[in-house]
Amino acid sequence: MPSSPFPISRTPTPDRNPKVAIIADWLTNPGGAEKVVLALAKAFPGAPIFTSVYDEAKMPGFEKLDIRTTYLQKLPTKIRNRHQLFPLLRANAFRRLDLSEYDVIISSASAEAKAVIKRPDAVHICYCHTPTRYYWSHYKDYVSSPGFGLLNPAVRVALPTLVGLMRRIDLRAVAGVDHFIANSREVQKRIKTHYNRDSTIIYPPVDINRMRPKNKVKKEDYYLVVGRQIPYKRIDLAIAACTKLGRRLVVIGRGSEHDKLRAMAGPTIEFEYVDSDSEIVEYFQKAKGFIFTSEEDFGITPVEAMAAGTPIIALARAGALDYIQEGINGVGFHEQTVEAVAAAIERFENSSFDTQQISHDAKKFDQEKFISDLQAYVAQKQPQSHV
Repeated sequence: MPSSPFPISRTPTPDRNPKVAIIADWLTNPGGAEKVVLALAKAFPGAPIFTSVYDEAKMPGFEKLDIRTTYLQKLPTKIRNRHQLFPLLRANAFRRLDLSEYDVIISSASAEAKAVIKRPDAVHICYCHTPTRYYWSHYKDYVSSPGFGLLNPAVRVALPTLVGLMRRIDLRAVAGVDHFIANSREVQKRIKTHYNRDSTIIYPPVDINRMRPKNKVKKEDYYLVVGRQIPYKRIDLAIAACTKLGRRLVVIGRGSEHDKLRAMAGPTIEFEYVDSDSEIVEYFQKAKGFIFTSEEDFGITPVEAMAAGTPIIALARAGALDYIQEGINGVGFHEQTVEAVAAAIERFENSSFDTQQISHDAKKFDQEKFISDLQAYVAQKQPQSHV
């Protein structure tokens, strides 16, 4: 256990509820991890959220919460939001947080949030989205494409030394975690492989009621892709496959790959930018199928599609294995190639699906279930003086 950087001035008393703090790697772009943090805030009302950096303008839903940042917040916005630049500083920033008044620390982490230091008698529970991908499970992918443009050759030379150091720092942080929660079976395996720690699976929260149709919805003749348009999402595969087959595809989202994706798209591909939540829910509900081409630790958007009564065409790897059921709620493909996606689409079109049953089965991923399961888990693991 790392030594504490602050004096221990108070011991817990049994006549009060435990004080909870929530820790997040960063809060700069809305995504699945950020939805987990919002659900944690609902599960533990009033708990402050500590994070390395925060961009309020880009984070709807967080504006009324108690967000507390580290010294990295003082950096210019364009610099501090380049998360891959600051792993050492971010780990240091989290270790310097004074959490001495909190009895239960819940970190939502795929990076350095778990590096925080607690009182010896407090409990640290890490909701682990994955052991840090670029140190462990996806290190080779990161070396091959670090994402620094013209600086990539120099970065590749420096990476082995840097990553070796960061692995040691990461394992030091892991030693300070009392209990791990995994968001999927794949992540549970990674936690065991890389950290040699056991974990409990609690699936991430999905707002099922938001997505479920209130009335019978008539499906329309289009496939749907929703997500950030960045390289590893492999949205290009869905676009190329639908262009090849002449199928209508609606693509919703923005990102660094947007111009490239538009340039490669055929006449049956439509790009939409949707501000209204009700409009995006309608796209989910009316689509005949949702295409999911990325390898994710879990992947919330396919489950949102299922909740909307829309079957999925998904890469059958990693987190998707926890929800895809061949021929029941969709079809899977096993290689990230245009040919594999196109073949899955054709197999999908020769299948039939019960959309009401698909929507019903998605309830096991509901946000309310996540909250109740997590509260029960924390109650079981909290310091004995509060039980």
